[in-house]
Amino acid sequence: MAIRPDQVSPAVAELSAARGPTVLRIALGGQLRKLREECGITRRVAGEALRASETKITRLELGQTGFKERDVEDLLTLYRVLDPDEREGFLDLARQANQPGWWHRYSELLPPWFETYVGLEQAAHRIRIYENQYIPGLFQTADYARYIFGLDPRDETQHLVDMRMRRQRILDRTPDAPSVWAVVDEHVLRRQPPDPRVAREQLEHLLALIERPNITLQVLPESAGPTPAEGGSFSMLRFPEPELPDIVYLEQLTGALYLDKRSDLQHYRKLMDLMGAVYADPPEQTPVLLNKLLDALP
Repeated sequence: MAIRPDQVSPAVAELSAARGPTVLRIALGGQLRKLREECGITRRVAGEALRASETKITRLELGQTGFKERDVEDLLTLYRVLDPDEREGFLDLARQANQPGWWHRYSELLPPWFETYVGLEQAAHRIRIYENQYIPGLFQTADYARYIFGLDPRDETQHLVDMRMRRQRILDRTPDAPSVWAVVDEHVLRRQPPDPRVAREQLEHLLALIERPNITLQVLPESAGPTPAEGGSFSMLRFPEPELPDIVYLEQLTGALYLDKRSDLQHYRKLMDLMGAVYADPPEQTPVLLNKLLDALP
């Protein structure tokens, strides 16, 4: 039996005020997917009902795009949801899910695939990160971010920095700040911006962050050699609502992948567990390295 809007939308909607509309899109998409599967209807047939492609149904069900009320109405009819009150529950959820999040003001600067990630990040209650290029965005100081964005040919560096700092407010959210566990390659910490002041402030910021009970930072030492994570950086997001699937985010130069298949999730969970337990130094060694790097700065 599919989860109906009246069963989940009050709790989800209450949380969305602080965590943004993306969680609502995922919840609604998941409910529509369950309805479709209960009726034995394929994505291709559902797409034809909307005069659209199978890909559009996939994106709707994953919460990766907004919902047109007409599309939701057509799908509900196809899925034999005919009760007026029940239909209105779905439509109301769609309206709430279409409200812009705070990051919408930066939409001209962000590629659509990253806008989706920001919404997911705001909704997550557990974030696991493996990073082999930069300090994770949630841990960056403004000057470190400015150095990175300064390499961007667009004259929008300050707006991008402001947006990154705004993302980090989730770490201070009360009472439901997310738990963040990151594994970072040692060379990321050593390859700091050339300005010693920027480097010092970033390392000191990391030392302050790891004092928080909801933040764990482990370092993958250079001595670890090749690891199973040589494929590159990734993030795993988990949400407090049981009807929302975990998401693995893989960023590429011109796009991103969002994985939620059970087999993919199991693979990345095992990989992250392996990186933390076998290859990375234990968390209590992180301040030792950070202080060593600080002492080496001019």
